[in-house]
Amino acid sequence: MSENKDPHVAQSGTSVESVKFVYDFTEGNKDLKDLLGGKGANLAEMTNLGLPVPPGFTITTEACKVYLDSGEEPAALRDEVSAHLEALEQRMGKKLGQADDPLLVSVRSGAKFSMPGMMDTVLNIGLSDKSVQGLAKQAGDDRFAWDSYRRLIQMFGKTVLGVDGELFEDALEAAKAAKKVTVDTELEAADLKKLVTKFKKIVKTECGRDFPQDPREQMDLAIKAVFDSWNGDRAKLYRRQERIPHDLGTAVNVCSMVFGNLGPDSGTGVAFTRDPASGHQGVYGDYLQNAQGEDVVAGIRNTVPLAELEQIDKKSYDQLMQIMETLENHYKDLCDIEFTIERGRLWMLQTRVGKRTAGAAFRIATQLVDQGLIDEAEALTRVNGAQLAQLMFPRFDESAKVEQVGRGIAASPGAAVGKAVFDSYTAVKWSRSGEKVILIRRETNPDDLDGMIAAEGILTSRGGKTSHAAVVARGMGKTCVCGAEELEVDTKRRRMTVPGGHVVEEGDLISIDGSSGKVYLGEVPVVPSPVVEYFEGRMHPGADDADELVEAVHRMMAFADRKRRLRVRANADNAEDALRARRFGAQGIGLCRTEHMFLGDRRELVERLILADTEEEREESLKALLPLQKKDFVELFEAMDGLPVTIRLLDPPLHEFLPDITELSVRVALAESRQEPHENELRLLQAVHRLHEQNPMLGLRGVRLGLVVPGLFTMQVRAIAEAAAERKAAKGDPRAEIMIPLVGTVQELEIVRDEADQVVAEVEEATGTRLKLAIGTMIELPRAALTAGQIAEAAEFFSFGTNDLTQTVWGFSRDDVEASFFTAYLEKGIFGVSPFETIDKDGVGSLVKSAAKAGRETRPDLKLGVCGEHGGDPESVHFFHEVGLDYVSCSPFRIPVARLEAGRAAVTSAGSDHR
Repeated sequence: MSENKDPHVAQSGTSVESVKFVYDFTEGNKDLKDLLGGKGANLAEMTNLGLPVPPGFTITTEACKVYLDSGEEPAALRDEVSAHLEALEQRMGKKLGQADDPLLVSVRSGAKFSMPGMMDTVLNIGLSDKSVQGLAKQAGDDRFAWDSYRRLIQMFGKTVLGVDGELFEDALEAAKAAKKVTVDTELEAADLKKLVTKFKKIVKTECGRDFPQDPREQMDLAIKAVFDSWNGDRAKLYRRQERIPHDLGTAVNVCSMVFGNLGPDSGTGVAFTRDPASGHQGVYGDYLQNAQGEDVVAGIRNTVPLAELEQIDKKSYDQLMQIMETLENHYKDLCDIEFTIERGRLWMLQTRVGKRTAGAAFRIATQLVDQGLIDEAEALTRVNGAQLAQLMFPRFDESAKVEQVGRGIAASPGAAVGKAVFDSYTAVKWSRSGEKVILIRRETNPDDLDGMIAAEGILTSRGGKTSHAAVVARGMGKTCVCGAEELEVDTKRRRMTVPGGHVVEEGDLISIDGSSGKVYLGEVPVVPSPVVEYFEGRMHPGADDADELVEAVHRMMAFADRKRRLRVRANADNAEDALRARRFGAQGIGLCRTEHMFLGDRRELVERLILADTEEEREESLKALLPLQKKDFVELFEAMDGLPVTIRLLDPPLHEFLPDITELSVRVALAESRQEPHENELRLLQAVHRLHEQNPMLGLRGVRLGLVVPGLFTMQVRAIAEAAAERKAAKGDPRAEIMIPLVGTVQELEIVRDEADQVVAEVEEATGTRLKLAIGTMIELPRAALTAGQIAEAAEFFSFGTNDLTQTVWGFSRDDVEASFFTAYLEKGIFGVSPFETIDKDGVGSLVKSAAKAGRETRPDLKLGVCGEHGGDPESVHFFHEVGLDYVSCSPFRIPVARLEAGRAAVTSAGSDHR
């Protein structure tokens, strides 16, 4: 919709009453996800494609937002729902909840973005003490009717009325125990009828009211419950984890019921058009006979592979395969499909673009290009840097001596090692204490989300690739093994018994392999990922068939490199890191932190510089440091020959190069008590006291050091210039850039620049070599950003130091705040993500944008880059592309991520410009 002036979305100045809040499935399409949610939009799309979708209607996200804002449903909503319900009843030839032949409906959530299991669903609405009799008669099956009724009371009681779900589960387990059976399907009609009575008593006891018998009241209360579930704790936690905006609201889908629990010729299942774990084409999914949809994803009963449906019901199987092909070709992507078979008739309940593992995402993107369904630009939008980062994690060493104790379904890849825990509370508690844990459950449910986030990996003894654990883990990129049936999980006793009788107690180390489904005792060693070996040059695409993933990654990286405008440099301080960065695709060094060169064996020389009482002593210390610095730079220029190397002059406070004040005080006191010589320690202690600052990160550091410690910066500039001259004499191509840190005013930069220009001229004269050294500055203070136009008069480049800029804009001391209140800020939704992880576009980002604009207005050829950690963050890379920077710089292992995201940024911005 290019303009929403009709009744789709409320416009500014448009009354709520004039907005259309309800859409029949025949009215929408897949492009209306903002309004109809993903589920509703896709149900409408399948209806338009002529696929067998049960009739129904969708209540829009706009209605939800009005309800959440005001606490009341829109005044017009009830009448619109009544009109659509009446139309549905006429189409179906039966009324909601009528006694003799009742129409039953489901009420299901459906936000714009998939949030599996995080919000509420209620099935079988319309059943009551009277209509259950009619359903039994109409279906010719008493057991089915009473099973459906107990499901309604259980789901409605927990979801709508807030009854503790364990009470229903305990009653169900007691009924099975009394009957001496193990699965629900073995309970007979009489057993289920008794269970319904028990369930209704639970509702009465817990809620102080009877289970509602009016079907319209059931539906209205369920709709409100779905609206309310948008702000449920688990939904908010999931949105924070997945960075889904909190103001979208959810749509509500009211759909006529079809039943998979009518006997062996009925069932329900989930299908994928490709394997969501590997990306391979084939028949993937789970099917469960005589069951309703929630049974599959809940993992309560173990399913059979989808391929077995061909033997169970070939007609439905063949029809499903045709529909799956239709949907994949239509959506041009992996589709995740929910379906029900009612007495041999296939119904489609949902489709969506399916969640997939990182490896599957890369494989599927290249497969779809090869099949001609999408082009390279679209393929880049199907993968992301976070997925690539996952593929670079280590994997288990298969040659190591291991003790395998079980094997389940490889639901989400990765190599996870941790202590066994058996509930989410413990997983969170131990994780916050620094422990790595594996969450072990029979099956997970949405209430386990916080524990799943905290854990290194998830292991369940029930469920398949479409269970809650598998779907959520894949979405989070979390290692997961499901359906390890041979493992006996006892959550109450906090233990797991493995074949052979060995017991894994809470706290014991285990290892799980999400790529193979294997479960091991103890800690299994890991080896580098083949993707890292590819970037390191130790594995070549196409060399063997074992790693088609490497081929897929190689192709996607080639796509990205052809598309991207942003160049990618590395933060590297030595030749080893520089060479690794170059292998990973770095196009230069964007930040060389020279303070790292002053540590180790050179600390004594720095101490001598700080302790110098005379100009001669200071000159002697600087003279000793000069050749060491020069050697460092020669090695860097050699490693990055032909590529730019941005060298930041000394930045941190000098006291960081001195011993700790407490430790030094103790040493001095002990020496005095023992009457031992301690003249040097005493001088050091005096220097430490002299240089002590209350807030050193805002004190004597950066350019301020260069201005008050004579010769410090000029020594570094001389070392850079002499190293460049030496490399030129060796026929190298050094491209040095000198960066002045912590500049807040152009005058500081002008003074240091004048001194640097003089030193470079002296080296040129002494060596007879023409040097072209660019001089620029870091923009890491708000004042520098606000006066960027002035500073650009003396700078040939800006490099945004977004770590310090974030600290100074927010008034945060990173080392302190991340450990103190950031967790609370994230939990309360003040932050969607830490501003040190992803750039704060509104605050820090606006300064970057305005400084870039002002700098280029003064100096049109001004080179612009960023060298904070944000340079390797996927979302931040897109922002830097948008504001026109020339390059990003990040740690060597983040370079492939930045390259990929720079390509994606170019594609997505081109697409939005085109639109």
